Parts: sequence; structure tokens; C-alpha cells
Amino acid sequence: MEKTIFHIDVNSAYLSWSALECLAKGETTDLRDIPSIIGGDMEKRHGVVLAKSIPAKAFGVKTGEPIVNAMRKCPRLLLHPPDHTLYHRRSRELMEFLSHISPDIEQVSVDECYMDYTSVAEKYGDPYSAATQMKDSIYKKFGYTVNIGISNRKVLAKMASDFKKPNLVHTLYLNEIQEKMWPLPVSSLYMCGQSSVEVLRKLEILTIGDLAAADKAVLASHLKSHGIMLWEYANGIDESNVITEHVDLKGIGNSITLKQDALTKEDSYRALLGLAETVAARLRNSHQLAGMISTEIKYNTFRKVSHQITLPSPVHSTDVIYAKACALFDELWDGTPVRLLGIRTSKLSAEDEPIQLSIFDMEQVQASGCQAAEKTFSAAKQQRLDQALDSIRKKYGADSVIRGSLLHKKR
Repeated sequence: MEKTIFHIDVNSAYLSWSALECLAKGETTDLRDIPSIIGGDMEKRHGVVLAKSIPAKAFGVKTGEPIVNAMRKCPRLLLHPPDHTLYHRRSRELMEFLSHISPDIEQVSVDECYMDYTSVAEKYGDPYSAATQMKDSIYKKFGYTVNIGISNRKVLAKMASDFKKPNLVHTLYLNEIQEKMWPLPVSSLYMCGQSSVEVLRKLEILTIGDLAAADKAVLASHLKSHGIMLWEYANGIDESNVITEHVDLKGIGNSITLKQDALTKEDSYRALLGLAETVAARLRNSHQLAGMISTEIKYNTFRKVSHQITLPSPVHSTDVIYAKACALFDELWDGTPVRLLGIRTSKLSAEDEPIQLSIFDMEQVQASGCQAAEKTFSAAKQQRLDQALDSIRKKYGADSVIRGSLLHKKR
């Protein structure tokens, strides 16, 4: 039996959830009905657009662009600050609701998930009718809308959910891609970020159909393995399954076999940074904090070593995970060329779970005073940055935002 996969995506999640919260508190204006955005600093007018209303979109406002640019396009644009505590609460409510329909849920961000519908198809019937009933039930129960994409491939379900919005169900089966997907600009293909679009444009590849018909060898020569992946997505090739991550996860990690052995500490640090970003994003998406971090090294002799550290307080910060992973690497590395690197987090806890401080922790807080307050402010600022980057990458692909250190070429 061929699998059926749904991709469920909340329409303008941050804005919808903030709008509902404002209405619940007595506000008379619905943020969704006026030119409005979520993001940035209301007084200083800086930051990026995290979400936009449909009226704001009509002015050309785009998710991910600087707020100052959005304000030029629409001077009467209303700015509303993000409330990530609210968003995570709303997200948990939605995932719990969906898990009663099918237990096979893979949450990929705070406002979207995949559902493997295959195991419950016999119970709920025709996928399109079931998805339509599902989106209507979500609106009736929670007050906001979702789009649902349906396919036999994860990437095509994702693409389908991004078709016309809001509050709609779309299909994109393999036999429909030539009509529905190939005419679209290549920039709309999942995981095709701006840097990839620029390379493809120079190759005169402008549509997804152009990409599907392109020579794989040419794509590989310009975009390496990422080019092959984009070609496969353009042709509807994706054999990945819905991966269910339960809230009682024992650990989240990632590893990479390097294309060339890392000979210097700096080379390894760059690889660890990429791994830290992936692992931290997965922690945030599953609303988990990690209390332990481990770093693994496999040398070109195939000898493996690893070391771990318990954190004083659990985290899902990219910078903290990266810093600890590098410190562990420094303790382990003996100068031998490195073939594989890995980061794994464990001792997971829910991000809304109270944190119990040890006597030592409390003494440190009492002794440090203002310094502790400064660190708390810095951590909160870093968390907002991580969440903003997660949102941008979710909308525009993993390569839409790249840290400068990852662009440095090996000398």
C-alpha cells in the first residue's frame, strides 16, 4: 500500500496566534484584517518580519525582510512584538489535537508538521475529504486556519501546502507535478534558497520544470550534492518517511562524514557549527532542552572517541551547544585527521518544565547580582535570534541564512 502524507501548516502562525490573544484580551481590531506584522522592536523599528497579514502582503511586505524596508512599503503598517511563550503553547495544543487523529506526527517547526495518514486511512476515508474536515475542525476548535498538502512524498506534500492560501487543501501527487509544480519559479522549490537561485539563474534555469529537465552532472558541478537533491525534489523524488519524535525523546543528535578529512582545529569547528545549528533547531522544534552534550570524533584511521559534559542548566541555544561541543573537541582531539564529527544531546526536558537550581547555582546567582541579570538578558536575546533564524530558514530553506564562518574556505 502506497503511503499518504499530509503536511499541515498554520497560516501566518505568529500573526494568527497573536491576533487571537489580542482579541481574547478585549482588543477590537483583528491583526489579520489590517496591514500588520510580527517582529522587531516597536520603538526602534529594527529587526526582521517574522509573519505578515494578508493586507500587508498586498503592499509587498515579505517574511524575513528588515522591518525598515516593510515600513517603507506600508507606512501605516502595525508592528506587534512576538510572544514565543504563547506560540509554543499554541503549537503544543495543535500537535496534541493532531496526535488524536494519527500518532505518526513529525513536527518540523513550531507551526508545521507532517502526518503519515496511511495507517488511519481505513478509519477516516478519502484523504482529501479527511484533510478538509481536519482543517475545518482546527478552525472551529482554535479559531485560526491551516493549509494542508497531500501527496505520497514528503517534499510534494510540503510544496502542496504552500500553494494558494489560506484555509485550503491541495494535492500534489507524482502525476500532477508537471501541471501544478513545474511552471512555478525555481525559488518556490523547497530548500532552494537565494544563493542556489542565483547559481541556477546563471545556468538559465528559471522554473522548477527547467530544473527537472537539467543535466544532473552540470548541477553537481555547480551546487555539489545540494544540486542533486534539488533536481530530485523537482522530479518528485523523495523516499524519506515521516519520523515521529515523541515528547519523551532520550536524545537528539546529528553527525557528518566530511568530504575531506579535517586537518585543523578551525576546519572541525566549522563542521561543528553546522551540526550545532541543526541539533539546536531540532531541540527547539520539539520544545526540548538538553541537559547533556557529547561530541564524537572518528579519525581517518576509523578510531572513535567521544566525551560528554553535563550542563548546569538545560539549553537549546545554538551558541551554547556549539561552544560546549568545541570545548569537548579540544579535550579529545590528538591532531589526527578527522573523518567524522557528531554532536548529541541527552537528558532532555520540556522547555516549560521548571528548572531546579542546585545550592551552588543559587550561590552563584546571589554572588553575581547584576552580572547574572546581564547574562539572563543576553540569553533571552540569543533565544529570540535563534527563533527568528528558525522562522526564516523554515520559509526560505536551510541555505537562506548562513553564518559567516561557514562561508570561509579552507586555506
